[in-house]
Amino acid sequence: MTLPIVKDEPWLEDYAKDIYNRYERFTNALREIENEAGSILEFARAYEYYGIHFEKLRNGWVYREWAPKADTLYLMGDFNQWDRSSHPLKRNHRGDWEIFLPYSTYKDRFLHGSKVKVHVVAENGALDRIPAYILRVVQDEQTHDFAGQLWFDQDYPWTDQHFTSHQHKKQPLIYECHVGMALEKAGVGTYLEFADQILPHIKASGYNTIQMMAVMEHPYYGSFGYHVSNFFAASSRFGTPEELKYLINKAHDMGLAVIMDIVHSHAVKNINEGLNEFDGSSHQYFHPEPRGYHEGWDSKLFDYGKWEVKQFLLSNIRFWLEEYHFDGFRFDGVTSILYLHHGHTDFDHIDKYFNDGVDYDAVIYLQLANKLIHAFGADKISIAEEVSGMPGMCRTIEDGGLGFDFRLAMGIPDYWIKTLKHKPDEHWDMFELWHELSNRPQKERTIAYAESHDQALVGDKSLAFWLMDKEMYFSMGIAQENLVVDRGIALHKMIRLITIALGGEGYLNFIGNEFGHPEWVDFPREGNEWSYQYARRQWSLMHNSELKYQYLANWDKEMLVIINQYQVCNSPHAIQRYVDVEKKILIFERADLIFIFNFNPSESYFGYEVPVAQSGSFEIILNSDDNKFGGFERIDKQLNYTATQENCLLMYLPSRVGIILKKVKS
Repeated sequence: MTLPIVKDEPWLEDYAKDIYNRYERFTNALREIENEAGSILEFARAYEYYGIHFEKLRNGWVYREWAPKADTLYLMGDFNQWDRSSHPLKRNHRGDWEIFLPYSTYKDRFLHGSKVKVHVVAENGALDRIPAYILRVVQDEQTHDFAGQLWFDQDYPWTDQHFTSHQHKKQPLIYECHVGMALEKAGVGTYLEFADQILPHIKASGYNTIQMMAVMEHPYYGSFGYHVSNFFAASSRFGTPEELKYLINKAHDMGLAVIMDIVHSHAVKNINEGLNEFDGSSHQYFHPEPRGYHEGWDSKLFDYGKWEVKQFLLSNIRFWLEEYHFDGFRFDGVTSILYLHHGHTDFDHIDKYFNDGVDYDAVIYLQLANKLIHAFGADKISIAEEVSGMPGMCRTIEDGGLGFDFRLAMGIPDYWIKTLKHKPDEHWDMFELWHELSNRPQKERTIAYAESHDQALVGDKSLAFWLMDKEMYFSMGIAQENLVVDRGIALHKMIRLITIALGGEGYLNFIGNEFGHPEWVDFPREGNEWSYQYARRQWSLMHNSELKYQYLANWDKEMLVIINQYQVCNSPHAIQRYVDVEKKILIFERADLIFIFNFNPSESYFGYEVPVAQSGSFEIILNSDDNKFGGFERIDKQLNYTATQENCLLMYLPSRVGIILKKVKS
């Protein structure tokens, strides 16, 4: 049987059997789940069974835990004065551990907000642990110890019943953000502050989707949320579960979709806070050493082939969709998930996508995850952070793919950084630029971006910093003349426009980069004396009428108006109209718009012949040289351009400018 992806991509013909085998492994895994649970949606309800719940029928609380290698488990907490032996769990008929607390006995002790842990006696000793399915974890300010916290359902009054992300899925314009560092204050921002202060800015800027980092509980703030300890707990350092729900509900009321940065690629190795060695063994949730350890990330790696681990992770997906109304996920570290070598190789042969080095269990898990997400809601969005180019990443499972909706175009920001770092402006290659931004499968959708949080982290530089460096501190006044800043502002605008117009079917921006935030991101740590100086966003720079940051913000907003109005990212791939290698000019058409770029650092051209596909008159609807964007007003915005008999427009193209034309209706 030949699957559609092979028919569409002839270069995969020699691997038709491998792709079919990939599909068949998935169908077998799904059938096994359906035979056991009825459906994958039912299978992913483990969070309703494990953890701490009130059972109305029995009138009391039950706590269940999967810990197959443990000798004994004891529930302890405020309710029993932290007695490590008074409340033992028993193995039930499923082989899980369980304890029941009658309401009549514990109604005045087992209280909302009180703290709990589970004392586990096993091969690795007797240790106090946090329940694996706990819904909230808090840290003691004095001892810094983390503990589970009882958090009983508050029945949040959602008002988003009519919200759907179907339209957002057609063209996601994503605002990547981190609640804690979103405010200008030198401290940790909250869910409420983000909802009330930052969401209005995102909406007014033209983005339709927010991507939230660091939602899942993580013990070390500086990990950016990527060393997760408690997978079902929303980070308490930003507020309560109800306050996160308030944020998401408000976003939905404003017409914004909310996707979560979900980390199923690894887990924190901490014993006290996380899952590592929970039942005393090294291979309960994770592979045994050394396969279960990621040296580069200093973290633990899940065993995706184990039934209980699949159920844990799939239930985690359903939990965030069901309980918090997230609209989908950006899956972190998909390349690391897919391969036994975690992507540490050159993908110089197609064999590497299907044979040696591929973790078949991990591929099945990702397919199951996407099956679950789209079974929960056809409007839900899944995005893969994937750099290897695995064929079919964003094709449906039935087509022979892995089922993601989008792949992040991770090569594009790398290309921009390498270009700015190693190539003088006069050596930029327009054919290379076209190839880097347009080279993607026709039927696999991509999220393009010039920079994300990866480029903003300490040790690297944002685009604005690469372009302007220290001049951003001293020369951004609107009355100041500075050639470095002029170049930086011009290229910052052009890079964003050509990336969004040419690079994908969606777009992503990291919080603050829309106005060229001047500094990297560096969370409080010992090396910076626990400072919040670089773990915040300086919105006052954008709002200061005396500074040039406003120009970059104005450009971003106007650019997105055009992208939204003409559904540029939701249009077929761009058609190249002209490339002038010597003059550094690139012209293409997309969504019935003409995009013109003159990347020449010094030369402007009068009467330049711009080829178009049809006759008629054209008008400029956006140009980066407008003075409200920090340009020099070298273009007459009132002019219309009429095509010659050769279907060319004669135009003036100033140096370092990006222009969008549309045809004037006759």
